[in-house]
Amino acid sequence: MPLPADTALGALMATLPRPGVVRWIGLRPARDQAMRECEAVEAVAGKGLLGDRYASASGKRGITLIQAEHLPAIAALAGLDAVPPATLRRNLVVAGLPLVALKGRRFRIGEAEFEGTAPCDPCSRMEAALGPGGYNAMRGHGGLCARILKGGRIAVGDAVVPLPDEAP
Repeated sequence: MPLPADTALGALMATLPRPGVVRWIGLRPARDQAMRECEAVEAVAGKGLLGDRYASASGKRGITLIQAEHLPAIAALAGLDAVPPATLRRNLVVAGLPLVALKGRRFRIGEAEFEGTAPCDPCSRMEAALGPGGYNAMRGHGGLCARILKGGRIAVGDAVVPLPDEAP
């Protein structure tokens, strides 16, 4: 849970330099199937993204996001020239905003609203996808899981905007 904005550290944690932007969208149609790249998707409140295997009951993992700035770091740590977004099996690649700052916060992308719930830790599949050491290459760079609070359309190019904290 974020610190109250009236504390010095809380104010720093609530201050972001600019909104982020969606650079890539992908859906996981079923277990062990390749990701399907999309230009736009529909987020369903309390569920997930239409067409994604996790769309039936999201809990805290209705959508997964990863920072575009972390893709080169993951590639370097895995000894690769580059890592295509689909390899990492996250729904959205977001640039320009530190996703860790959205944990425990509400944010908007396109028409939809979300709450950052937990780090999106890598799974053992990353060892096969990235090669030996791939799991560890992703540790600390796996992104964020979020709950969908309000459904709506999300598209490549949409802004990722933190929302103000609600008063108690």
